[in-house]
Amino acid sequence: MAFEELLNEVGGLGKFQILQMVLALPLVGIAACHILLENFTAAIPGHRCWVYILDNATEILSPDVLLRISIPLDSNLKPEKCHRFLHPQWQLLHLNRTFANMTGLDTEPCMDGWVYDHSLFSSTIVTEWDLICDHQSQKSVVQFVFMAGMQVGGFVYGHLSDRWLVESARWLIVTNKTDQGLRELKKVARRNEMKNAEATLNMEGLRVTMQEELEGAQTKTTVFDFFRTPNLRKRICLLLFVRFAVTVPLYGISLNLQHFGSNIFLFQVIFGALTTLARCLALVVLNYKGRRPTQMLFLFLVGLSILANMFVPQEMQPLRVALASVGISCVAAAVTSYCVHCDELMPTLLKAKAFGLDAMVSRCGAALAPLLMTLVVYLPTLPWIIYGVFPIIAGLVVLFQPETRNMPLSDTIQDVENTKTVSREANEKDFYIKVTKF
Repeated sequence: MAFEELLNEVGGLGKFQILQMVLALPLVGIAACHILLENFTAAIPGHRCWVYILDNATEILSPDVLLRISIPLDSNLKPEKCHRFLHPQWQLLHLNRTFANMTGLDTEPCMDGWVYDHSLFSSTIVTEWDLICDHQSQKSVVQFVFMAGMQVGGFVYGHLSDRWLVESARWLIVTNKTDQGLRELKKVARRNEMKNAEATLNMEGLRVTMQEELEGAQTKTTVFDFFRTPNLRKRICLLLFVRFAVTVPLYGISLNLQHFGSNIFLFQVIFGALTTLARCLALVVLNYKGRRPTQMLFLFLVGLSILANMFVPQEMQPLRVALASVGISCVAAAVTSYCVHCDELMPTLLKAKAFGLDAMVSRCGAALAPLLMTLVVYLPTLPWIIYGVFPIIAGLVVLFQPETRNMPLSDTIQDVENTKTVSREANEKDFYIKVTKF
């Protein structure tokens, strides 16, 4: 617990920490742009069956008339996107098509391909490989492969992640790399212009200040250490579930902007601005309301907004966009709240491994989110039901985690296990005081 004293000496939040954030943010932004690019490279434009009629009469018929006798209407009285009449229906030229009964007319799939509306997108992977109608689920598979590739990339290039940035001094010290840890602390003090601190940082003072942490760091740690002790095992399991549950709706909304309307360019700008504001708001709420209440609030709002949007008809686009805006804002705030809570719940000795597990589970959720859209063949709202239920369950799970606001951080596994005992003793003391006053 004593590392906070050293950190205060070198500057808890100064030029050094701000520079680290500035260097990291562009890289995160570039990765986010590549993910969100799927909304545009995999957009589904308006389309209908390609039709042609081998008849002399076609020379004097306009394109609208040809469509009238060749393409049936859907429930919204618009040309069907995936079917055409088996034979030209010439009688429709003499009827009011709006009220004509087409239920008994034979139709077939688009045997000769499709015609696409290129007014918004000149080309996408959907138009390139006809990923529509019976093949529309393959679009979700393509997005799944993209996300799975990010998972593989995380495994391969994760070892290089600490080469654009300084290693954590706290991690270096508790993993017996004290000399390197001291050098990094002095570098932080120098960049934060804490001249007196650099002179007081030495090996002897470090051993006195962090004696307990250094003794606990003598043992080599592995991923299995998360599951050896009850308190830490509970924390990591609950954290990984919450991370998975919040990632699924995050990418479910972000990669399906066309579900909320046709102007996905405007939606992307709106959602981008809202998520930025929501993440800042989450940090403010975290400081005043604590980690658990903040996460629960945002997670419940995410689930309720997604489930409510299922009952809004397509014609009410402003309301659909408003609910989607609430959902994407709250899911961004929930992710920020989760990250803060996760960082404070994990001991420093295992924090790097915890973040590795966290990233792996996050990528699994990101890969699953587009794959769930293949379920629309069974029920159009089924993916959105899953997107909405997951965060609500996660909000309930957060209740079983300890509150960490204004609490000292844990450096070792023993610190985590002692937290439960300390909390129980504090609760017993409070109960005794209340009973005595009563």
